[in-house]
Amino acid sequence: MRVLVTGGGGYIGTSLVPMLVGAGHDVIVVDRFYFGKQWLQVPDGPGHLTVIRDDIRWFDGHILEGIEAVIDMAALSNDPSGELDPWKTFDINYLGRARVARLARQAKVPRYILTSSCSIYGFQEGILTEDSPTNPLTVYAKANLLAEQDVLPLASDGFSPMAVRFATLYGLSGRMRFDLAVNGMVLGGFKTGKIPVMKDGTQWRPFMHVRDAARALVHLLTAERAKVRGRIFNVGSDDQNYQIQPLAQLVSGAMQRAPALEWYGDPDSRSYRVSFARVKDELGFEPKERPDGAAREIEAALASGALLAGPQTRTVEWYRHLLSDGAGSVDVRLHGVIF
Repeated sequence: MRVLVTGGGGYIGTSLVPMLVGAGHDVIVVDRFYFGKQWLQVPDGPGHLTVIRDDIRWFDGHILEGIEAVIDMAALSNDPSGELDPWKTFDINYLGRARVARLARQAKVPRYILTSSCSIYGFQEGILTEDSPTNPLTVYAKANLLAEQDVLPLASDGFSPMAVRFATLYGLSGRMRFDLAVNGMVLGGFKTGKIPVMKDGTQWRPFMHVRDAARALVHLLTAERAKVRGRIFNVGSDDQNYQIQPLAQLVSGAMQRAPALEWYGDPDSRSYRVSFARVKDELGFEPKERPDGAAREIEAALASGALLAGPQTRTVEWYRHLLSDGAGSVDVRLHGVIF
C-alpha cells in the first residue's frame, strides 16, 4: 500500500514509519522536521521510504496522487505547546489537517486516518465512550475536536475518513519526549532520585505505549472501510486508566533506584477515564505493553548513554528555542524539498 504519513518525524512517526516500511508499505513522509530529521531511522525492509520536507498548510496536492491511505499526524503536540501560540496551533492542528483531508478526498484517496486525542474529554466523571460529550479545556484539545468535526463529514462511498483518539502516550521512541507523564517520571527518578508528580495525584488519565499507538495505526490500515468510515475510535486499554499517584508508584517500583515521589504544580484540571471497548470489539485491536516495562526500558537506555535528555526531548522548550532563535520562521515555505 502507498501510505502518506504527515508528521512522520515525530514521537509516534519515528515508531510508525519503520513498522510500515517493514510491513512492505511504500511510505511518503511529509514533515517540517522542527526537531531534526536524524531521529527517523528506517532499516532496510520490503517497503520503500520517501521523505519530503514540507508543511501540511501549503504542500502541493499532487503529492497525494496514487496514495492509498493517509495517516495525518502533523501537529504542534501537547497542551502546553498549544498555548504558546494559539493561532498557530489552530492553523496547523485544525485548518492544516482539514486541508489534508479535503485534498485526499479530491485525489480519490480511499482511506484517511486523523490522529486525535482523548484530551478532548477534559474533566468528566464516569467512563467515557466515543459517544460521550466532549469538554476540551486547552487550545490543543479544541483544535483536535475542530479537526474531527471538519474531517469526518467528508465521508462518502469513495472516501473513508476516521479519527483515532489516542490515550496519553509513553515509552521509548526515535524522537524521544520527556514532556509526557510516564517518561518524565522516569527521567526525574533517574537523574534526581525523585519522581515528579503533578498535584494532587487523584486525577485520572488513560495511557498507552507509543509502540502500541504505531501498531494501532498499522492495524487500522487494513480495517474494513465500511466499519470505520466517518467514525471515531478511542485507542488505548481499559486497564491502563490510571490515577497519577498510583501510576507514579508503579513507575517507581519498576526502577532500579525505587525513587521517591515529589509533588509539583497546581492540581491538574484534566481528569477522565475512557472506554476502549469499541476498537477492541469491532476492530480487534488491543495494546500489548505497560508502563512498568516502559519505565525499565527508558531507565536502561538512559543508564547506557544510548538516550540523552537534550532540549529536543521537551516539546515546549524546543519550540521556545526555535522562536527565540528566529526559527519562528516556522512559517517559511520550503516548497517540498525531497531527501
